Amino acid sequence: MTVSRRSFLTGVGSMAALGALTSCSGFTKSSSPGSGSSSGSGGTGTITFTTWASDAEKSAFQKLVTKFEAANKGAKVNLRVVPYAEMFTGIDTSLQAGTAPDVFRVDYPTLGLYSSTAQLLDLSGQIDSDLESDFIPALMQAVKFEDKAYGVPHQTDTTAIVYQPAMLEAAGITTLPDSLDSAWSWEEFNDVAAKLKSSLTGDVYPFAYDWQQYGAYRWLTWLFEANGRLLADDLVTPAIVSAEGQKALEYTLNFFTQQWVPKNTSVKGATYPDTAFMSGKTAMAFVGDFLLPGLDAGIKKRFDWKVTYQPKDVRGSTDLGGNALVATQQSKNPDLAVEFLNFMVQPENMQAFCEEAVELPTLQSLVGADLAFVTRPDLMPTFVEQATTMTPEDVAQVTVPFFGKVNTLLVDQLELCFISGQSVDDTLQNIADGLVKAAR
Repeated sequence: MTVSRRSFLTGVGSMAALGALTSCSGFTKSSSPGSGSSSGSGGTGTITFTTWASDAEKSAFQKLVTKFEAANKGAKVNLRVVPYAEMFTGIDTSLQAGTAPDVFRVDYPTLGLYSSTAQLLDLSGQIDSDLESDFIPALMQAVKFEDKAYGVPHQTDTTAIVYQPAMLEAAGITTLPDSLDSAWSWEEFNDVAAKLKSSLTGDVYPFAYDWQQYGAYRWLTWLFEANGRLLADDLVTPAIVSAEGQKALEYTLNFFTQQWVPKNTSVKGATYPDTAFMSGKTAMAFVGDFLLPGLDAGIKKRFDWKVTYQPKDVRGSTDLGGNALVATQQSKNPDLAVEFLNFMVQPENMQAFCEEAVELPTLQSLVGADLAFVTRPDLMPTFVEQATTMTPEDVAQVTVPFFGKVNTLLVDQLELCFISGQSVDDTLQNIADGLVKAAR
């Protein structure tokens, strides 16, 4: 299929520069000798690259590592794939012990923790100039601290709704949105969920949402759809205690009070929506495009499944997923580490990765390119179009340097509201109070 939605760039490419990043707890400023920016001239020797990865991502990474080694005689990349749950605990421990990998993968909201505490290699002047000007501006800004680049944007992803047509048809739902303009309103989505609840039997639920654990920030999609804000324009002052915030939280609380979602798929739940959907426990699931390879392999043609758009209220929205690649100041071979980073985001290499991993590119030149996604290319146009609903304001609020703390705050407070009976008003106020502390 053709990724030709130039408005994707409008959504995430025109945001104003983010506020200056502030130091985060957990690390002290690095003072390793010789740990400044490297010459970026390439080199030989060995570097270690640590990442988490789906099966499709792991395969794509392995192929590119092999290609890099073939193109750089005398160079070796030790690819280390770890479970996501262990990723950043391991990175933090290795940084403190002086045994950090040369290169690692990090999501955009978390990157500020490392760049603001001088743990990463300053890439100023080290990224190929043609590449730097080609990155989607908002994502390039997201890897910067004090106007210096500390990573390269590698890929992005977003959420849409996968569904089983047979279950929806049995509930009398035969017409589904086929464009952003025709996406369900919140009221229409409620009607769909209620019909499914009445039709489904046993322990099968209408849907599951992808806000588990670190994905808690995806709840903000509902806030943004209500035209609300987490933070004011200064990206510091809490703005969630509002009519829009109350509307969004009451609406999503309804998912649990009406028993439209399995209780074990709550924010702290142990079951993720793709797992529930594959096992036939939900008729629909909100999932990221990067999960399509796993879904396809898990379902194995046991049932037909398709995709449609997220509901909208005052407007549409979605989440900003994706990751950057960074080099550490502790790297014993910074030249080779920089060479590897530049290699990984070359257009042909980024395209190969995104096609196999079923993710979206971060280079503007690839947004209009023909990407031959290897898994369910018929579904990807919906994800690409859904990504256009992100606005510069949405992106700015989820890439503040203290967002790691914000996400932990959302995990705790949303769980208290959805599962433990904490009131909507108390939850919103607790989030606002927590935002003040997180921003300090």
